[in-house]
Amino acid sequence: MKRISLIPNIITAFGLAIGLFVIFKVNMIEPGSGNFELVQKSVFLLLLVALADFVDGAVARAFKAQSDFGLMFDSLADAISFGVAPSVLLLKTLSLTQGTYLSFVAASGAMIYSLCGMLRLVRFNLKSIEAKGNLVEMSIQKKNFTGLPIPAAAAVAISTNLFLLSPFLTNLFDISNPLRVIVLTVVNIVLGYLMVSRWKFPSLKRLNFRMPSFHLVFLAVLIAVFFLYGFFHYFSIAFAFISWSYILIAFILSLIRLIAGKKSKTLEDFDPDDDDDDDKLNF
Repeated sequence: MKRISLIPNIITAFGLAIGLFVIFKVNMIEPGSGNFELVQKSVFLLLLVALADFVDGAVARAFKAQSDFGLMFDSLADAISFGVAPSVLLLKTLSLTQGTYLSFVAASGAMIYSLCGMLRLVRFNLKSIEAKGNLVEMSIQKKNFTGLPIPAAAAVAISTNLFLLSPFLTNLFDISNPLRVIVLTVVNIVLGYLMVSRWKFPSLKRLNFRMPSFHLVFLAVLIAVFFLYGFFHYFSIAFAFISWSYILIAFILSLIRLIAGKKSKTLEDFDPDDDDDDDKLNF
């Protein structure tokens, strides 16, 4: 019987418990009664889940305690916290009447997001198992991700929902409920496509910038000041900006790769994966 390391899995369980708490807490309110404060508190909790998701992997690598059990448990926790919770939160913040066209549209968008998130995690697990022991494949997986990672997709989904409810935006524009339904549904469908797509998304740990050390320090300080100021005073705007920036960076890198051409070595890691017969899912 294989030994299962306790500490990384306790951290994963902690994150899963928070994700379940968000779902249960949001389900206790009436549909459409989810306001800005509720969504903002849920966002803070899900950010704590994201931190736990990062820490459990780091701890597992530090203690050399990576296991198939931990991989599956972590994916299950991600599926609930990042795949289900944003959809539940979205539906609870919209004023919808059951059986109407808008309720069907919103529910469809939420289901597409959650289903694509599950498929993204299944594919990631299969690729991780296949790459085990293959140093080349493991190195490629550490450089970038095939498809939008589900934590990043959840950040975009909930940050967009929060931004549409923020006093900053509502004081400038009168956003009707049908418009919010359409915008959030389109965002969910786009995120669902990006998660199951074969476009490459960079690992933030592998983003390197070549510049003089003084410029690097100055840029880091400047970013830190604006980051902290934005999060303290304009959290909804800063969070949405940072979340969407990740997708924009990946799009720009992929666009540069397409312009450079297949023969060029520029950003060759950002070639979209080809469809393989081995990757087809049979149900």
